[in-house]
Amino acid sequence: MMSKFAKATRLIILVAGVALAGCQARAPQASPAELAAKAVALAPGDVRLADLYAHACKACHAVAGSGAPLAGDRAAWAPRAAKGMSGLMGSVVGGYKGMPAGGQCFSCTPADYQALVRFMADQPVN
Repeated sequence: MMSKFAKATRLIILVAGVALAGCQARAPQASPAELAAKAVALAPGDVRLADLYAHACKACHAVAGSGAPLAGDRAAWAPRAAKGMSGLMGSVVGGYKGMPAGGQCFSCTPADYQALVRFMADQPVN
């Protein structure tokens, strides 16, 4: 048998745990200007990819209001990432809405496109 003290202690711990679970701090939503500034400052660690990003992707993916999801904006990329890499590659290679075919990256290989998408999405894309 559990003592009244042990039962009360258990109940207090359970209630405190439930209360604290609802108090998780949420990061404030970044403004479009903050997201654009972040996208401008971002660059892939790989020198070749950084050059490709700077000369092809950044013109749209670092400009708020361009219609393109900003590099590093996980929320904007999440629904796109949900399409999977094959779905995204169809959009990249064939063009999609305002994005020109190939993203105007004439020297990008399929592996480059995939690496650049993963970099800009800032999340796994399968």
